[in-house]
Amino acid sequence: MKKFFADFKKFISKGNVIDLAVGMIIGAAFTAIVNALVNYILKPLIAFIPGSDNLGALQIVLREAQLDANGNVLTDAVILDFGEVIGAIISFLLTAIILFLIVKAVMTIREKQEKAREALKKAREDKLRAEGKLPPEEPAAEPAPEEAKPTTEELLAQIRDLLAAQGKTVTVNTETEPAGGTLKNE
Repeated sequence: MKKFFADFKKFISKGNVIDLAVGMIIGAAFTAIVNALVNYILKPLIAFIPGSDNLGALQIVLREAQLDANGNVLTDAVILDFGEVIGAIISFLLTAIILFLIVKAVMTIREKQEKAREALKKAREDKLRAEGKLPPEEPAAEPAPEEAKPTTEELLAQIRDLLAAQGKTVTVNTETEPAGGTLKNE
């Protein structure tokens, strides 16, 4: 049980929980903003396209509501509401775009901070080396040069030579067959 609480304390102290909580709060706030944008700006514009006052033009009524003689609802109407689906899709996409931009900005800031830390660490090490408090830096090993790869023409020539050595004839017609010719068994 002590190990559980020690692990939990370590998890909380890392800051992951705080990052998660901040993300949830920001996500909820942006969702409210995006929903307002969709409901009060975009939905009216969508409803205007078919020429109706609301999104009713984007609905299909499968079954009308049934009322009794007093006007009480016996069965509810069954409606396919494409306007609400379109609104939800727009809301989702806008929320996702905004959260993506926030995450991208945070990641960019973190990368810049990491680069600044590395540069500061390197500057400190260089200063200590100049003062003689650290041994000199060993030069980085040079990467081995890559072996030159043969071109397509060279590979085709090698294939042709191997086939010729096996007793097969190869003819090359570069006008009609740019891939290197045809193979004929003789």
